[in-house]
Amino acid sequence: MNEQQGFSVAGIPTIVFCIALAAIAGAFYVGMVSGPAPWMGLAGAGVMGVTALMLKGFFQVAPNEGQVLQLFGKYTGTVRHEGLRWTNPFYSRRRVSLRVRNFESGKLKVNDSDGNPIEIAAVVVWQVVDTAEAVFCVDDYENFATIQSESALRQMAQNYPYDAHDDGKPALRSHGEVINNHLRDEIQARLDKAGMQVIEARISHLAYAQEIAQAMLQRQQASAIVAARERIVEGAVGMVAMALDKLRQQGVVELDEERKAAMVSNLLVVLCGDRATQPVVNAGTLYGG
Repeated sequence: MNEQQGFSVAGIPTIVFCIALAAIAGAFYVGMVSGPAPWMGLAGAGVMGVTALMLKGFFQVAPNEGQVLQLFGKYTGTVRHEGLRWTNPFYSRRRVSLRVRNFESGKLKVNDSDGNPIEIAAVVVWQVVDTAEAVFCVDDYENFATIQSESALRQMAQNYPYDAHDDGKPALRSHGEVINNHLRDEIQARLDKAGMQVIEARISHLAYAQEIAQAMLQRQQASAIVAARERIVEGAVGMVAMALDKLRQQGVVELDEERKAAMVSNLLVVLCGDRATQPVVNAGTLYGG
């Protein structure tokens, strides 16, 4: 079922017409009182009844709002013209907001693609674009949007790992734009049947579940330490090589292989250590001690 334009006319001219009908009914009543003309009373009552019935057809349409019209249960159209309108008084009307709305899902506990339990939540921005589908294709379109968005969020989270173990594979924590686009597409696929459009969907909360949060934190700390140590060692090796090259080029001292090995060992200890080193002065020789 698709939305179609419903019948309505401007309300102000119709009010003027109703006032004119009321004046005519009053004239009939005056004529009945001034002279023996019972038919004038009946005509006045009829005109007044028509006027009262017409008054039931007035309704207001606010900006970014639609009025869904039904005639004895049959959908007849939607009115989106703003202001005071008039339609068939036998039409029943239901107000549907076309404004942009948003909600934040609850924190869902799901397993990522690696099987790790995580907590995840999202903010979804949406609006109704087809009032007929929103009203007649689902029972409660607002509740439908909430439940289907949480279902799409759960499905999406199961397709990605929390952390990226491979640079080429998207992850929940590191590839925000890819994840948000996928989430929006998943929600849109579910809300299309209800005449709703998803404007934006973004992850608002992401964390490991409490039962594994401490272990995962230790793993992240270990990974950070290993990465830092790797960088330190890489820099220290470069500095040692540069020092040996400078000593050789400037002829400061001639070192044999054993003395080079000792110097390399000492420099690496100094450069890679996480504590301040204490100098030791050797009063003898390298060979004699």
